[in-house]
Order: sequence, then C-alpha cells, then structure tokens
Amino acid sequence: MAERKPIESWLTDMDGVLIHEGVPIPGADAFIKKLRETGKPFLVLTNNSIYTARDLHARLARMGLEVPVENIWTSALATAEFLDDQRPGGTAYVIGEAGLTTALHDIGYVLTDHDPDYVVLGETRTYSFEAMTKAVRLINAGARFICTNPDETGPSLEGPLPATGSVAALITKATGKEPYFAGKPNPLMMRTGLNAIGAHSESSAMIGDRMDTDILAGLEAGMQTFLVLTGLTTQAEIDRFPFRPSKVVKSIADLVDRV
Repeated sequence: MAERKPIESWLTDMDGVLIHEGVPIPGADAFIKKLRETGKPFLVLTNNSIYTARDLHARLARMGLEVPVENIWTSALATAEFLDDQRPGGTAYVIGEAGLTTALHDIGYVLTDHDPDYVVLGETRTYSFEAMTKAVRLINAGARFICTNPDETGPSLEGPLPATGSVAALITKATGKEPYFAGKPNPLMMRTGLNAIGAHSESSAMIGDRMDTDILAGLEAGMQTFLVLTGLTTQAEIDRFPFRPSKVVKSIADLVDRV
C-alpha cells in the first residue's frame, strides 16, 4: 500500500470538534492559530445551513476563535455551488434560513413558489406545516428535490431537535421522491471545499466527531481522517461501522502538533 503524502491542508467539522454548545473545546484556539501561522490551507465545515459564513465568523470570533470568512464552508454554500453547476440562473422554492437563501441569491437564483426548478430544503428552527405542504405539492408538480444535509437531529441545550433529514423523510413519504443531499457525507461537499482552497485530497485531512458524516465523507473524498471523541461518536461505537478513521484522538488538542 502506497504511503500517504504529508498533510498540507486541513478540513475540520465545527460542532463537536472546535466548539460544543457555544463553548470552545480546549485546544481549538491553538489549532486554528497554528493553521494561520503556518499558512496551510484550511476550512471549517458545517452541515448546518442556518447561518452565513459571515454569521459564523462573528459567532466564532465571540468565542475567541478567529476563522476568516473565506475559511468557512457550509452545506448551504455547497448546495448553491451544486445548483449553479447543474442549472445556472435557475429558480427555487426554499425552506430555510439566511445561510441558504443568501447563498442562492449570491449565485443569481430567483426564489419563488411559482413553478420552481427545485425545492430546496435546509435547516430552520421553525419548520412550517404550510411550507412543507407547499413543498410536497411543488415536487408532485415536477420540481426537483434538493436537501442541504441528511442530519436527522440537531443539538440544543434542551436535547435533540428534528433536523433537515427528518423533514426530508416526511416530504419523501408524501411524494415518493428521494432528495439529493449536497452536504456531508456526500463527498461533493468535501471536493467543492477542497477546490475552494486549492487543495488536493491526497494531501488533505478531515477532522470530525461523527463517523456517519464527517469520517465517511472524508474517506470517500480520498482524505486522511481523524475522529475526535469530543462530539457524538464514542470510542465504543467506532467498531459498529464498516469503515474506520485513519486515527482516533481524544480531542483537537492532540492534533495541534500535526499542523
């Protein structure tokens, strides 16, 4: 088996790797600082499509993590890039927040509920039955069904919340149409992210806290993968999956010296 090339660029998930419930995970600040000092290309990724990259930059800065806007890659941005490639200047009916609507506006899409090319489902904390009903009817009328990410639940201080994947399942049940998911674990999100920073998968690594999204996406994109145990996947759960990360570490702090 050929030796892996040295890691020249890094992709890392955000929740569970750099922050947890609005608080930085110890070592996250040192890791980001080291990346910026060395000048190595990097991206902070999130499947959450609620916020724009500028929003996330400001939120991270308030926590003491200085991540430039251009180093943040969301499932909303990956979805917009995919749609811009597939059908430039198209139309979409969107269920989601500013992160998604802004990304689609920025590629020149028109947001409409009149015979749209796509129904695009993203994350929101206020899923509307009326909006879901409209999505079902538009898909039945011929609109193509796209989702930002397949996550079935999202975190909150009160416990898990239904997320995009759960709502997508409802719409699929009502229409018989499966969506195309642009976010992790689709390697498309990783490859578009790598392209955005001019990096190559052979010399890149993905850090994540979830085997089913982060590690799978990194693996399928051809990158080295590091699983941290500060998020959703526990040590005991790793062997339940038919694939493994390149390495398991306790936290992001253990990777500072690898940069």
